[in-house]
Amino acid sequence: MTDTSSRLLTLLSLLQERRDWPGGELANRLEVSNRTIRRDVERLRGLGYPVESLTGPAGGYRLRAGTAMPPLLLDDDEAIAIAVGLRTAARASVKGIEETSVRALVKLEQVLPSHLRRRVRALGTATSAIAPGGPEVDAQSLSVLAAACRDSERVRFGYRGRDGVNSRREVEPHSLVNVGRRWYLVAWDRSREDWRTFRVDRLSAPAPTGVRFTLRELPAKDGAAYVAQSLSAAPNRYEARVTLHAPIDSIQRWVPSHWGALERIDDQSCEYRTGDDDLDWLAMRIMMFRVDFEVHEPGELREHMAMLGRRMERAVGTDSAA
Repeated sequence: MTDTSSRLLTLLSLLQERRDWPGGELANRLEVSNRTIRRDVERLRGLGYPVESLTGPAGGYRLRAGTAMPPLLLDDDEAIAIAVGLRTAARASVKGIEETSVRALVKLEQVLPSHLRRRVRALGTATSAIAPGGPEVDAQSLSVLAAACRDSERVRFGYRGRDGVNSRREVEPHSLVNVGRRWYLVAWDRSREDWRTFRVDRLSAPAPTGVRFTLRELPAKDGAAYVAQSLSAAPNRYEARVTLHAPIDSIQRWVPSHWGALERIDDQSCEYRTGDDDLDWLAMRIMMFRVDFEVHEPGELREHMAMLGRRMERAVGTDSAA
């Protein structure tokens, strides 16, 4: 009986991995006869799993799509990985995701074995996350754009540019890219006849047009590489030049390519050049290095960081004897 139960779990796991399975291939994978596979499929159906039989010379099986399924089979590592992802969803920049992730985690805990449930709950009580400020995107917009990328379907939307000007766009979407707190859509802009990146938080009412297209060749390895290139090449409202009092080797691993460039000054310092449209983000990016620094330009950033310094001094008090 133990062997049969283990084989059923393995069979169900295989059916969840791939859409269609020839019966003979399943039999070979499980090292049993085709007749045993047929009996095991009937057992799964009796347990409520909608396994369909496929017609054809070889025959086969698939799990019916879009049907309410009994709990998915997860091993210990998979269950913990899902729980970690749900627990840390509060740090995401998707509107409403925290509440949704909590509901999903409650459902997950209800079907976990007791030893895993204790581990997941321990993870929840021992960890916390700070949700940083920043733009939020609508989950429905993300899903519409993701489906359009998957189906190679043109999509229309309203877009507010960095200059505040609103426009209507029709694009051929390629991929969605997440960079920290921001989401970008990589797409071929039909009116500009060129590749563009669009901030999803500046995008409104995306709607598929029903028109399919042939995917063009992206001038980069993938969507993430294209966004990184675009961000590093795009002009920013504020361009900063900063001296960091630390060896360049100790700083380099903290600087993604889209965050700017480092140049060695001497063994104990380096110059950092970066830019952004937002002074708060620019200041936070520099302070994240946790080393002493000097801001040379722009003047607006120097004034902004001085204001932040005064605010911090008021918050903690300036009495050195305290």
